Amino acid sequence: MKKTERVWMEISTENLRHNVKALKKAMPPDCELMAVVKAEAYGHGAYEVSKELNKMGVTSFAVATIDEGIELKKRGIFGEILILGYTDVCRAPELKKYDLMQTLIDYEYAKSLNSQNIRIKTHIKIDTGMHRLGIPGTEVSEVEEVFAMENIRVCGIFTHLCCADSKRPEDVAFTKKQIGSFYRLIDRLKKDRIEIPKLHIQSSYGLLNYPELSCDYVRAGIALYGVLSSPNDETTLKPDLRPVLSLKSRIILIRSVKAGDSVGYGRSFKADCDSRIAVIPVGYGDGIPRNLSGNVGSVSVCQHTAPVIGRICMDQLMVDITDVKEAEVGDIVTLIDAKGDWELSAPAIAQKTGSISNELLCRMGTRVSHVSMV
Repeated sequence: MKKTERVWMEISTENLRHNVKALKKAMPPDCELMAVVKAEAYGHGAYEVSKELNKMGVTSFAVATIDEGIELKKRGIFGEILILGYTDVCRAPELKKYDLMQTLIDYEYAKSLNSQNIRIKTHIKIDTGMHRLGIPGTEVSEVEEVFAMENIRVCGIFTHLCCADSKRPEDVAFTKKQIGSFYRLIDRLKKDRIEIPKLHIQSSYGLLNYPELSCDYVRAGIALYGVLSSPNDETTLKPDLRPVLSLKSRIILIRSVKAGDSVGYGRSFKADCDSRIAVIPVGYGDGIPRNLSGNVGSVSVCQHTAPVIGRICMDQLMVDITDVKEAEVGDIVTLIDAKGDWELSAPAIAQKTGSISNELLCRMGTRVSHVSMV
């Protein structure tokens, strides 16, 4: 790592490879892994991760936007790329040019896309109860009409399970209702002699809690990166998943602060003894949640845990290194740890902020520009 880097990510290709193998082992033999690399691969670096996945034989990807898909195609990522979200139909030429697959978010959208007179690869999204995107599973005639559209090539049908991460009886019942609704639609299409394309229902938690489902793809997102959304999530399957991302920075300044002196905005921290305070050049502008301020968050310095003190700033945060006598300017500081410090794991940090790992990892902005594959 160059000494000039302010803040950087380290991405473990070994752990990424391990997770791919662990997830594939948990999947049915004829099922394919669809790697979800939207939002910069959950903050890990979409191109860097996709490039490694291509080397591992993964050739199915999912993104959220057309621009995410185009960027991967331009940079040489090969295989199928499904856009999970909305794309303005006027961009149909780009969908065709870059050989991207577009999710049909409802029937009217499908008609509008068809009217562009450009043959487009698509997957039909079915709304089985989440009520976000998709054609309602009860609207069989609309789904069948989509198959008949001249410029729509249906390559897949899928739904999304909105509470597959929950083991509460009422949520399990709702999930099973969603699954039943989806397969009833498929059975009706078969009865009406519609040729069924590839099917997918399970995202990460769909696989971990409903592994018995037989589909053509599993859309692996957060599990691919080796963490669960929350540390206390219980799952039916418990594969050996290993965190992929570490976030690191350096001490750039050490302040000697006398007892009673304050540090940072609002003077929210006052030293109760003579202290040594380290300044770290990373803040909420880099995705570190501001509500980790004031002894809520911590970092690792010289293999010691040091608490975050005062308010996290846009570009810096401060930690108390009074008890870390050996700490010096230039020492590496770990903010998210992929190597076993549970308190610095993404799920543990996210829980402290009242959020989930998915959001924490996606928050890291463009200023964390260096992705080191280790």
